[in-house]
Amino acid sequence: MIELSNEGDIWTVTINRPEKANSLTHAMLVELAEIMESAGNARALILTGKGRVFSAGADLDEARAGLAVSEIWERLSGAIAALPGLTIAALNGTLAGGAMGMVLACDLRIAVPTARFFYPVMKLGFLPQPSDPARMATLIGPSRTKLILMGGQKIEADEALAFGLIDRIVQGDALMNHAQTLAADTVAATPEIARAIKAMCAPQRQS
Repeated sequence: MIELSNEGDIWTVTINRPEKANSLTHAMLVELAEIMESAGNARALILTGKGRVFSAGADLDEARAGLAVSEIWERLSGAIAALPGLTIAALNGTLAGGAMGMVLACDLRIAVPTARFFYPVMKLGFLPQPSDPARMATLIGPSRTKLILMGGQKIEADEALAFGLIDRIVQGDALMNHAQTLAADTVAATPEIARAIKAMCAPQRQS
C-alpha cells in the first residue's frame, strides 16, 4: 500500500489505499518511516497519494486500538524533516488528521484545487503529535493554528494558500509534473550547495 519509485535522483513515495481514503495503518506508517530513513541520498523526494484523497489520517479501527497516540507518527515526520534533500508534498486531495504531520515536515506543499485541510484531533479526544502544532505555527502563525486545531475548521485550498499552509494550487493532471519541475533545479545543482541552502533556510532559534 506504499509504493516507492527511486529512479535517478528523485524518489517518489505514493500512499496507495484509495478504497480507504488512504487511511494509514501502523504497518504503512512503519514502511513510510523506513523509506524516509533510507532516503538520505535522495536529491529530492515527492510524497503523494492515489485517488481523490491524499490521506484521511489514521485507520479508524487501529486509531481506536492505540495508533492515534503511537510514536510512529513522530518517527515518520522527524525522518522527513531530517532529510537533506528537497521534500515536496504533492497533495492529490484532502489531508486530514495525523497525516498532516508528514506533510508539515516537508519543505514544499502543493495541492489540487479540491483539497481540504482539517485536523480534528481534539474533537476525537487526543492531543496532536508533539511536533505538529509548532511546525504548523511556523507556517501559518499561532492563531490560525488554533483555528484548525481548536476551532475545528476545515480549510479550503484557496484559504490554505492564503494562510501559507500550502505553497501553490495546481490542477490535478499537472500535479506530479509540477512537483518534478520544482525538484529539477535542486537535482541539477551541486549536492553540497543544495543541501547548504536548505540548511540556511531552517528557522533560527532565538537566543
